Amino acid sequence: MLVLVAPGQGAQTPGFLTPWLELPGAADRLGTWSDAIGLDLAHYGTQADADAIRDTAVAQPLLVAAGLLSASALGEVAPGAVAGHSVGEITAAAFAGVLDDTAALELVRKRGLAMAEAAAITQTGMSALLGGDPEATIPHLEKLGLTPANVNGAGQIVAAGTMEELAALEADKPEGVRRVVALKVAGAFHTHHMAPAVASLEQAAAELAPADPKITYVSNKDGQTVATGAEVLSRLVGQVANPVRWDLCMETFKELGVTALVEVCPGGTLTGLAKRALPGVQTLALKTPDDLDSARELIAEHAG
Repeated sequence: MLVLVAPGQGAQTPGFLTPWLELPGAADRLGTWSDAIGLDLAHYGTQADADAIRDTAVAQPLLVAAGLLSASALGEVAPGAVAGHSVGEITAAAFAGVLDDTAALELVRKRGLAMAEAAAITQTGMSALLGGDPEATIPHLEKLGLTPANVNGAGQIVAAGTMEELAALEADKPEGVRRVVALKVAGAFHTHHMAPAVASLEQAAAELAPADPKITYVSNKDGQTVATGAEVLSRLVGQVANPVRWDLCMETFKELGVTALVEVCPGGTLTGLAKRALPGVQTLALKTPDDLDSARELIAEHAG
């Protein structure tokens, strides 16, 4: 059984879309999406520097567009389940047929703008903690005023809060934590700092007509599968101000009997977690079109 997954913010790097736009039809497709959302995705994916694509309002649609482009380059795929980390859930919703590609890009554009506006209220950020025991780490973060915004499994938790709170974390690491790594994001996502964005997203979601998932959809709110398009959309709205539980998604993958995991472009983060948390599951990250043939072979072997 195959699960197709989409990464979240921070996975983007300068120029990462360049080789993908050499594929037939990719540049035209990206141009159509750019016109629909009023953002030059080709420019940001090929020419913009790290600071420009760190901007939340840019990074989020860029990541969804990359995921959709790379998945379409695989051809017909029949995964047993789909899931996404943070903004990757919108990509996964498109994979599952809940939203069409244009609707997904329009929603993520509004999401990125709303979250960027919320992030501008207070200077905040996120840092990954490597190592440590969640039972000790989470209370320590809360003591410092931080939120465990991403509980990723495989020994990784991402803390989010003000820059002062994150500086205090650097000086006072939880027991067992080896490193604290600042992430390339421009806000404390999945925390109360994003609450102002929820109302904007509720309004945007009300204009959509979601379909029920055609593929098993695993929600990162709690790792549960979601059967209706309305519930998927509701969770997409609420997740901006609530923690991502990717650890519980991976537990659900185990229960579903997943044997292979393919991460769409810009892949690497989620396959890295899966290698540590899902022993025996074959993994492949789509980083460039050079990975497509290997991905197709894996999909042919494991997809239902």
